[in-house]
Amino acid sequence: MNRTAGEIHDLITRALRRSKTSETNASSVADALVAAELSGQGGHGLRRVAAYCAQARSGKVDGFATPKGEQTRPGTLAVDAANGFAYPALDLAVDWLPDAARSQGIAIAGIRRSHHCGVAGVPVGRLAGRGVIGLLFANSPGAMAPWGARRALFGTDPIAFAAPVENADPIVVDVSLSRVARGKIMAAAQKGEAIPEGWALDAEGRPTTDPKAALAGTMVPLGDAKGTALALMVELLCAGLTGANYGYEATSFFDAEGTPPGVGQTLIAIDPAAFGPHALARFAAMADAVAGSEGARLPGRRRQAMKARLLKEGIPVDDDLAAGIEAIGR
Repeated sequence: MNRTAGEIHDLITRALRRSKTSETNASSVADALVAAELSGQGGHGLRRVAAYCAQARSGKVDGFATPKGEQTRPGTLAVDAANGFAYPALDLAVDWLPDAARSQGIAIAGIRRSHHCGVAGVPVGRLAGRGVIGLLFANSPGAMAPWGARRALFGTDPIAFAAPVENADPIVVDVSLSRVARGKIMAAAQKGEAIPEGWALDAEGRPTTDPKAALAGTMVPLGDAKGTALALMVELLCAGLTGANYGYEATSFFDAEGTPPGVGQTLIAIDPAAFGPHALARFAAMADAVAGSEGARLPGRRRQAMKARLLKEGIPVDDDLAAGIEAIGR
């Protein structure tokens, strides 16, 4: 059954409000999960609601937390998410970064004591919508081992980039450093579906098509050894730099057991006019070159087209999933 974005937002907000979460935080989380659904990333959308609510009820996530930002340098903001949801902390950073970047040329926000940040392309897309280049690095609970090893030290650790383009929608690049996002495996486990071989390894390091075995094992990195090298970079930027937990120190995003995950996110904003007035036109030239290449697709365009279509036609929602969310807290 198709539902409007507003209906889905209300569904999520009601479940969170019944699960020890403030109205402000529930709305911020719902904004992010609706954005995930609109981009076709259901593993970061409605399928996260049950886990989020369970964690808020258990105290693994503080649903009433208020993030606090401290400007430690003219172009740096240290954000304490206070073991709450990541989205209010990301909102704070995204609100602060554009003006700071225009003032300094470049600005950075580091978030600690945070949680799952959803679709990484969403906050950088918001930055590009405000006229600045955005980069986001996020770490997550241990799910990938260093190349050649078996202990999961790194998360799947997404990287995202967005650039405004003259007279066009932004370019948005959003990649997980595992071969696929772990949310896809979670969604397969919820549906009772097998996963393709090559996505993950079981706890013994063997390829598996069982999503539950995959969740207990490790993810296959994007680009093999290169993916784990990039994951090391992300862990240092998101946890070593900010004081957040490394992936191997963080508890799961998927259950309500244990202490808060305490992961980190680092966002960077760059004023495209920092080196002169030419950047947006040059970005447009490259975007046109990519889009004009036979067989190529400009990153971000598929999700932007999907968002426009789903806003018009409604978002398909599994009836059983919706019923389960409606029942939360009752």
